[in-house]
Amino acid sequence: MVRRRHAVPAHSPDTTERFLEPQRQDPTDPQAERPRAGSGSQAAVPWLLGACCFASIASMRACDTLLPALAAEFSVTVGRASRVIFVFAVAYGVFQLCFGPLGDRYGKLRVIALCALACVIGNGIAFLSPSLDWLVVARIVSGAFAAGIYPMAMAWVGDSVAYDQRQVALARLVSASVLGTLAGQWLSGLIAEWAGWRPTFALLAGLFLVAGGLLLHAARGGASPAGTVRQGRRPALLGILALPSARWLLAVTAIEGALAFGAIAFMPSLLQRHHAASLSMAGGLTAFYGVGGFVYSRVAGRLLRRIGEPGLARLGGASLCLGFLAFAYAPGLAWIPAACALAGFGFYCLHNTLQTNATQMAPSARGAAMALFACVLFLGQSAGVLAAAWVADHLSDALIFAIVGPGLLALSLAAARRFRR
Repeated sequence: MVRRRHAVPAHSPDTTERFLEPQRQDPTDPQAERPRAGSGSQAAVPWLLGACCFASIASMRACDTLLPALAAEFSVTVGRASRVIFVFAVAYGVFQLCFGPLGDRYGKLRVIALCALACVIGNGIAFLSPSLDWLVVARIVSGAFAAGIYPMAMAWVGDSVAYDQRQVALARLVSASVLGTLAGQWLSGLIAEWAGWRPTFALLAGLFLVAGGLLLHAARGGASPAGTVRQGRRPALLGILALPSARWLLAVTAIEGALAFGAIAFMPSLLQRHHAASLSMAGGLTAFYGVGGFVYSRVAGRLLRRIGEPGLARLGGASLCLGFLAFAYAPGLAWIPAACALAGFGFYCLHNTLQTNATQMAPSARGAAMALFACVLFLGQSAGVLAAAWVADHLSDALIFAIVGPGLLALSLAAARRFRR
């Protein structure tokens, strides 16, 4: 059973405005990565983590807007082209099970940095891909190594920030992911319209190279690896799955991933099919989903104090339902920005509440726990994208959002009841 968490107590503006606060560590937590004395590079770690997370999420969402362009270039349907999203999600989910325990054993910052550098390879292959099959391979490589970035960053926050401040700290990390979503969905379309789809992957490779290299330098010079975990990968993961509260949270997260991400992947293509929007316009309008998430990151602390975690979950589900239904049946493009922003705000209200609770699933093996959380989220996404692709090809893409909106509302109400206990 998930315990009810108390709202964040009043604290200074200095606390809420900083992106992350690595000095807030539990001295009894064996997983905490503590800076060595005199290490000036530690001041840059939160920002470098943000840059790596930005690149990771931008890479994940880059193909959403590119689906029609990829379908046209390789002479396939949009549903078939969506394999580049599906395989990324599968690889991202499966490889969590490797990087989570590695982060617990060898240090989360080091694992994040090496994964970011490995993503240079995947995006380089994507840039050079001569066929859709090669692009699919490239996306598998990118998804596999991107798996070691954002979840490990959340685990690092869990090691470094007390629980009553963690929702706000994670909201700052969410800001980086939201900006990555904006860049992935909008800039990829803008670049594709003017220079084709390939330069998007070259730009991502360069970003991963810079951010990963700098973070690796900071990790070597600052944080000591957390090498206290002695149990093997399997016992850690099985131990987490043995907890009823963890199984419930992971099941809810998988359903959330299937519904929300399955719909998000087809937002740009619906705009292009139904509203004749260009690639750049579709990407720009869909990016308002990220704007809603950014708004959430700014007001998360105030909302949590006022309505608590159950209220955040309910607010998230209601916003998602209204936003997706408005998006699917909007009479014109003028309605789309508000619908996308409302859905994005709702998603982050619900999802950040789930992932904050996930940081407490197994404090002694937090890297493995967050890896498992991300694994089920993105395996859910892969199933959702497959189902949504079938609906888009055989029925109507608007029907995707008509199903997903009420489904997420029902899920959020069930989660709110559980958080209230």
